[in-house]
Amino acid sequence: MFAIFTALADWLVYGVLSLAPQSRLGEALHFFVEDTSKIFVLLLLMIYVIALLRASLNVEKVRDYLAGKNRLTGYLLGSAFGAVTPFCSCSSIPAFLGFTSAGIPIGITMAFLITSPLINEVAVLLLVGLLGWQFTLIYVVVGMLVGVVSGAFLDAIHAERWLQSFAAKALQRGQQQQVSCCGTPQTLPQLSWQARHDFAAAETKEIVGRVWKWVFIGVGLGAALHGFVPEGWVADHLGQGQWWSVPLAVLIGVPLYSNVTGIVPVMESLLQNGLPVGTTLAFCMATVAASFPEFVLLKQVMQWRLLASVFGILLLAFTLIGWLFNLIGPML
Repeated sequence: MFAIFTALADWLVYGVLSLAPQSRLGEALHFFVEDTSKIFVLLLLMIYVIALLRASLNVEKVRDYLAGKNRLTGYLLGSAFGAVTPFCSCSSIPAFLGFTSAGIPIGITMAFLITSPLINEVAVLLLVGLLGWQFTLIYVVVGMLVGVVSGAFLDAIHAERWLQSFAAKALQRGQQQQVSCCGTPQTLPQLSWQARHDFAAAETKEIVGRVWKWVFIGVGLGAALHGFVPEGWVADHLGQGQWWSVPLAVLIGVPLYSNVTGIVPVMESLLQNGLPVGTTLAFCMATVAASFPEFVLLKQVMQWRLLASVFGILLLAFTLIGWLFNLIGPML
């Protein structure tokens, strides 16, 4: 599916503009065209489809199942859904907005948002070929665990109070939908197709109208860094396995931006250059799931306190994971 966006970027950047694929400008512009087109298509489709489903289906049973006594199951399901969806960090945000509007608890939504950029089936296949099934299995388990623990923590501190006002109102509306004042589910009349479409179209227009410019800003930043950071610079500046190389790798990875499929070849290059597996993994996870472009977009739906909490959780998790894999890496 996503090959069409690559083909579009190839045609525009290398065909129409005649930029060389090896040039920094060509690489950066190709990244920008491919990712903005992909994100906007996903943004429009996912918000519309989720809104259409909310207008068509009774989401209360699903919400109650996720938010009630099965909350741990909800975190696991949110993380598992994130693991099987082929989204990068920025393109996961439309789903975040849709989940919020559906009244799904913030912790379960964040379990999805954090896990989704870290794991997908293509990356798993590439990792098996690169590092073997043992490492890949541990990577998948750890990636999902980061999502589950992060979601549980954010629910525990009632992080929904730090959503931007429009997102908080959408969450509140979703949680109150189809429930009477005494808490008894209401039977709502079946909406016509036109009414469902009108509802979905209005919600899509409202949300896209709020975030479109930040897609350009966020992906533009990522494209500039992607195209102009010299190849090999990271491997030359992360030390030789010292304890401080892991948090340094995380901090270096944050300004960069890539999806998990695109980062696997970078991981291979770093490992071939002698970088320890834990340091490499910490750098790659930070690049994929804690990038500046992602947080530029997330700022539109989160207040600074929530954004800082998510950022701190990810940095701590990636550092601990890096140290762990540096310790057990020689045994894998």
